[in-house]
Amino acid sequence: MNSRNSISFSWLTGIGLASLLVFMEPATAADDQFKHAERLYDTYCTQCHGVNRNGNGLNSAFMSVQPRDHSDAKGMGDIPNSEIIDVIKKGGLAANKSVLMPAWGGVFSDEEVSQLAAYLRHVCKCGSDQ
Repeated sequence: MNSRNSISFSWLTGIGLASLLVFMEPATAADDQFKHAERLYDTYCTQCHGVNRNGNGLNSAFMSVQPRDHSDAKGMGDIPNSEIIDVIKKGGLAANKSVLMPAWGGVFSDEEVSQLAAYLRHVCKCGSDQ
């Protein structure tokens, strides 16, 4: 590479890195608070509820009862925390919902279930005092 190309490449690389720094959102305490719950959600829930948390996961196309849209503030805001926790622990039947929603109570600790419930409130932007 000649010196002119090297300078152009260095300049473009510098501009690219600078723009990343400008457009990246800073990490917040909320990000740290939900990191573990988000990882659990990404591992266990996205297949049905989707990577956008909107109920459009890969499996949703094959389900007669569509998974809940966790990004829907109105729909999620109407659900008490106790019901969210019950559904995570006991599965969809705990709230007369889909039998395809598995019971995670034997997989997640009570603390993880509480973290997931709080994370869902964060996702829907629908408060935590339900």
